[in-house]
Amino acid sequence: MKKIILAAATAMSLVGTGQVAAFQAPVATPTEATAAQTKLPDGTTAEERSNTARLNAEQAARAKAEITTYEQEVSAVAQQVAHDQAEFAEETAAYEAEKARVAAMSAEERMKWEADVAACKAGDTTRCAKPVAPQPR
Repeated sequence: MKKIILAAATAMSLVGTGQVAAFQAPVATPTEATAAQTKLPDGTTAEERSNTARLNAEQAARAKAEITTYEQEVSAVAQQVAHDQAEFAEETAAYEAEKARVAAMSAEERMKWEADVAACKAGDTTRCAKPVAPQPR
């Protein structure tokens, strides 16, 4: 019991003499570090604003790179579409030209045939069609 009383008395004397203050955190003096921790009117600190500005700049750089990539892809697709349309127009023109050539050839052959038929009916047997031989069964 004497030990407890002695320990309590010692503790009380340390509190009374200010020795306990040595175990407490030191009082901070205003420095640059604490100035950075000072809250601004919007509730942020200069350090938070600096970090936000840095993050915003990084995001803006990434966004700009993504936009550039996207614009390049759009340009490439537009070039491919233009190429495909030109190729289609070229192939369509070639098809239409061939169709016109075949139609003209067909019309020419028909006119020759009609002339041959008219001549045959008029008595020119050299222009008559040869009889088709019956096919054996």
